[in-house]
Amino acid sequence: MRECGMLLPVASLPSRYGIGAFSKEAYEFVDQLKRAGQKYWQILPLGPTGYGDSPYQSFSAFAGNPYFIDLTELIKEELLTEEECEAADFGGDVRYIDYEKLYYNRYPLLKNAYARWKTQGHTSKEALEVLGEETALYCFYMALKDHFEGKNWIYWDEDIRLKTPEAISRYEEELKEEIGYYAFLQMKFTEQWEKLKSYASDNGIRIIGDMPIYVAFDSADTWSHKELFQFDEENNPMAVAGCPPDGFSPTGQLWGNPLYRWGYHKETGYAWWKKRMEYSFRLYDVVRVDHFRGFDEYYSIPARSENAINGTWEKGPGIDFFQEMKKTFGDLNIIAEDLGFLTPSVRDLLKETGYPGMKVLEFAFNSWEESDYLPHNHTQNSVVYTGTHDNDTLKSWYHGLSEEDRKFADNYLNTKDSSEEQISWNYIRVALQSVARLAIIPVQDYLGLGCEARINEPSTLGKNWRFRLLPGELTEEVLNRCRELTFLYGRGRD
Repeated sequence: MRECGMLLPVASLPSRYGIGAFSKEAYEFVDQLKRAGQKYWQILPLGPTGYGDSPYQSFSAFAGNPYFIDLTELIKEELLTEEECEAADFGGDVRYIDYEKLYYNRYPLLKNAYARWKTQGHTSKEALEVLGEETALYCFYMALKDHFEGKNWIYWDEDIRLKTPEAISRYEEELKEEIGYYAFLQMKFTEQWEKLKSYASDNGIRIIGDMPIYVAFDSADTWSHKELFQFDEENNPMAVAGCPPDGFSPTGQLWGNPLYRWGYHKETGYAWWKKRMEYSFRLYDVVRVDHFRGFDEYYSIPARSENAINGTWEKGPGIDFFQEMKKTFGDLNIIAEDLGFLTPSVRDLLKETGYPGMKVLEFAFNSWEESDYLPHNHTQNSVVYTGTHDNDTLKSWYHGLSEEDRKFADNYLNTKDSSEEQISWNYIRVALQSVARLAIIPVQDYLGLGCEARINEPSTLGKNWRFRLLPGELTEEVLNRCRELTFLYGRGRD
């Protein structure tokens, strides 16, 4: 069955209070997807973000971002007042998220909501009881992090850093209310997300979520489960994750995430990963596994390196990992993020799992080489994208091509005389024409937006994850055109 959908992070939805949320605009977007004949909504990771605001550097792999809690729903529950929410300064720019103002103004509101929730007869224990074990650990971690003035756990007092039983008991009692506050946030996040996801499902829209392969060093995951990671006796990472140098980055990419002790994971039957997979499939209908190559081989960079030049490739868990997942869960609806340089062993692993890989059109039109991303090389068992959250928008990408590459692309599509307005639609058509069974188009490309609408530019800081749709920007005219193409190329709703 040929299908299609749109890519839009939750944070990029329009809403009244500074960032996209599980608000009425999210429900309206589901309605828009349905009217446009779509079957999927792809989002980015929903985890709580920290410094740098990246959803790929979360304080836990088992928690949700409190920013996405709909404040209007809390108003209806009499946990906040509209006056309080309107008085908060979330920044005056409706196009871009101001994370600093969001941090300093939204959390006080949420603390007020928690205080009023307790006056309604609820208790912190009540909130904790509805959470899973790992999510509860996150709540404890965040309370501890606040207690230690926001510091990474590696800088906490030794007894709690090492999780001695005495320290655990003492801090659980001392920080009971703070733990309850974070549990309240996770409870509200879960309630609102499940309601939105159910609404999407009832309207024939499935959610594609994203599971980052790595976790952040500053996270409940590493503090709670040090044995799972390549740490030394002082609990410092011995090596960290990244990518080797290439034509785009002469010093490589230094991500800095701690690496896994894959041998230990195998000994446990990948127990932690199974909990993570189960949590991911509670959130999403389809899971895009980020950096699929890392399960075959991972790039290991010595800790405290200034760049990624001196890293080495090490063997990952391979097919054994996915066989274990299948034994526990059966066939999983997974998309493998297999972008970048792929070795024969990665290709073999992808084939053996049977998961669809990704074909990104913005990687296709290199005039000097034949590319797997060119549409005539696509396979049915794949997902085609015009671009991902890490790519520029189609319009900006096209204008940034070299003269040779642009000429090649124009000849390939037979579109050299296209108008400016038509550029993005040319490539959307090609994606929808592809034999790939699923096509996902970023909303920015349907709107023909430029570089101002880019979600993320890898290896840069300060300007990413900020883009938002404007109210009414996704018009009925665009949705109707989207629907026409969806049915024209056999990807329409039943």
